[in-house]
Amino acid sequence: MLNPRISLVIGVLSISIFPVLVKWAPVSGISSAFYRMFIGFICLLPFVLVKQNLQIPSRSQWLRILTCGILFGTDIAVWNLSIHYSNATQATLLTNLSPVWVGIGSFLFLTEKPKLQFWIGTIIAMAGLVVLIGPDTFLNMQFDKGFMLAVLSGMLYATYMLISKTVLNQISIVSFMTYSMGVSSLYLLTICLFTNQPLWNFTPAIWSIFAVQGVISQLLGWLAISYAVKKLDAERVSLSLLSQSVVTGLIAWVFIDEVITIQMIIGGIVILSGIGITFKKPKSTLHA
Repeated sequence: MLNPRISLVIGVLSISIFPVLVKWAPVSGISSAFYRMFIGFICLLPFVLVKQNLQIPSRSQWLRILTCGILFGTDIAVWNLSIHYSNATQATLLTNLSPVWVGIGSFLFLTEKPKLQFWIGTIIAMAGLVVLIGPDTFLNMQFDKGFMLAVLSGMLYATYMLISKTVLNQISIVSFMTYSMGVSSLYLLTICLFTNQPLWNFTPAIWSIFAVQGVISQLLGWLAISYAVKKLDAERVSLSLLSQSVVTGLIAWVFIDEVITIQMIIGGIVILSGIGITFKKPKSTLHA
C-alpha cells in the first residue's frame, strides 16, 4: 500500500503544474477549467462503475454535493482567469489563503471557534499580502483583476472545503469526487455555451495540455491528496499543500520564464508563515 507521505508529495506535485499549464495554453480560462473537470470525470467514472464503488447519496446530501460541484467549478474558472490576468506564482499564493478563509468561516458559522493563534496567523498573512503586492497597491487601492480574482478563488475554495467536509463524513471520497466533478463539468459546459467560449478546433498541443490538466492535476492530484488526508492528520496535509506555491514558482521560473522578485519571495514566505501558525497545534494539545 502506498505510503501516505509519498501520496501527499505526488498530490502536491500534480496540482502544482496546473497554473503553469494554464499560463502556457492560450485559451479561455473557462474552457480550460471545463476540460480539466470533464477529463478527470470521464476517467474516474468507468473505474467506480466497474468496481461498484459508487454510493447513492441521500436527498439531503445531494444538495450539498451539487453546491460543492458548482463552487469547485467556479473556483477553478476564477483561478484560471486570475492566472491569465497576473502570473502563476502570485495567483497561487493568493489562492492559498483559503485556509484563512476557512478559519473565518468556522468562526462565523461553526460552533468550534478558532483560537488566538489563528488571529495571529491571519495578521501575519495579511502583512505578507502587503509585501507581496506592494504597499502602494493597498494605499492607492489599485487592485487589479488578477489580484481580486485570485482572492475570490481562495474564498470560493474555502466555502467548498467547509461544505464538502460535512459530505465526506457520510460518503466515500471516490463517490464524492465522481459526483462533484460531474456537476462541475455540466456547470462549466453550460457557462461555456452561454458565453460562447471555445470548446473545439484546438491544436494537438492544447489538447495535450487539457489531458494533463484532467488526468494529472485533477484526477491523480486530488485522489492522492484525498488518500493522504484519510491516512494523515488533516492539518498537516493542509499545511503541506501550501508548498504548492513554492513548487509552482519554481516550475514557472524554469518553463515559462516568469520573473520572481525578492519582494514576491519575502511576501510569500511571510504569507506561508502566517498560514502555518493558524494550523500549528497548541503545546497542550500535543502533549495530551
